[in-house]
Amino acid sequence: MIQLNHTIVMAHDQDRTARFFTEVLGLPEAGRFGPFRTVRPDNDVTLDVLESGGDIAPQHYAFLVGEQEFDAIFDRIVERDIAYWADPHHGEPGVVNTRDGGRGIYFDDPNGHNLEILTREYGSGPDRRG
Repeated sequence: MIQLNHTIVMAHDQDRTARFFTEVLGLPEAGRFGPFRTVRPDNDVTLDVLESGGDIAPQHYAFLVGEQEFDAIFDRIVERDIAYWADPHHGEPGVVNTRDGGRGIYFDDPNGHNLEILTREYGSGPDRRG
């Protein structure tokens, strides 16, 4: 068995970043483990937020969500006036993609990380463009 257990999310302000993840995604309050603020999605992988005083290379974090969760997250994004796009390169602003018969959007966290929520895994439906 091989499973992803955790990944490190670099942040300029770890408390603000952890709060952004938990509030926008509707997750429980972040915990603490050593120097990390730990955000725990439903599949037991943790996002370990670590504060950095230097430059941060933007990363991509994608979250597979149910239809109801998508609606709730999307509502929070709109309520907070967070820009979103249909594509990872931010070329289609304000559009929800419908790849593979699902829905998906991309948006940035406070550090410039490219976050994605999607309701269908890419390659799982009739549209196989990925």
